[in-house]
Amino acid sequence: MTVHYEERGHVALITIDRPERRGAMNLLSYQQLAQGWRNAASNPEIRSIVITGVGDSYCAGADLKEFIPMVAEGARDRAAKGEGPEAAEGSGDAMAESGSDLTLAVLRDVDYPKPIIAAVNGPCVASGMEMLLGTDLRIASPDAVFGLPEVKRGLFASGGSTVRLPRQIPYVHAMDLLLTGRHISAAEALEFGLINRIVEKPQLLDTAMEMAEAIAANSPGAVSATKLSILDGFKFGISEAYVRELEHGDKVFSGPDAIEGPRAFLEKRAPEWTGVESKV
Repeated sequence: MTVHYEERGHVALITIDRPERRGAMNLLSYQQLAQGWRNAASNPEIRSIVITGVGDSYCAGADLKEFIPMVAEGARDRAAKGEGPEAAEGSGDAMAESGSDLTLAVLRDVDYPKPIIAAVNGPCVASGMEMLLGTDLRIASPDAVFGLPEVKRGLFASGGSTVRLPRQIPYVHAMDLLLTGRHISAAEALEFGLINRIVEKPQLLDTAMEMAEAIAANSPGAVSATKLSILDGFKFGISEAYVRELEHGDKVFSGPDAIEGPRAFLEKRAPEWTGVESKV
């Protein structure tokens, strides 16, 4: 296994384990990561997720030793058939066949229902950075670096970066990263608002787990509805977003946790929440 999935109480821990490649992901890694997201979403006992890497390696994007031949082979096949680049989708090559796993792995255009905390312990670049943009809370070790170097390689950051990054940090900083392809330090990422805080590496995972457990102590339904409502605010105009906010709120207020929460408060006891099961 190059991506490990484990459950610690109400928290799922996903660990990318390719230190020999600095966390660079091959096709199997993306497939295993996508399955980890599915496992966490579908288990009603899981309320939050932490993702991290092994040692000094987080996620350095795609392993180009594997992916460049795959991309080239797909391009040659399409050229031989007289097809243009637009035929890549559904072309039958390995990349196209695994498209849904790749999309889910980097959380591209996915309304993921449960909070995700990234504990960045090393390089977070290319698709690693793109996946980061699909997480909700982010902490990093002082030596972590962030970047989208695709333009330096004649490639395109198609994992959602051109859409999400300008919505998450100021426009000029997003353009800086996307157009120059340069890497930034954890300190600069904090200044940009890309991460929440910097934590010394020995305490990084414990801090992320504490954050995840604090979220997991809350109503899963209320937390999920809150996250999805915020995501709707990015996708829709303000009028439609307000409508959807009411829809999310109605589901919470009509659910069992809206009864259990106030009752537990009055009875001075810990609430017994109902879990959330979702498909992604």
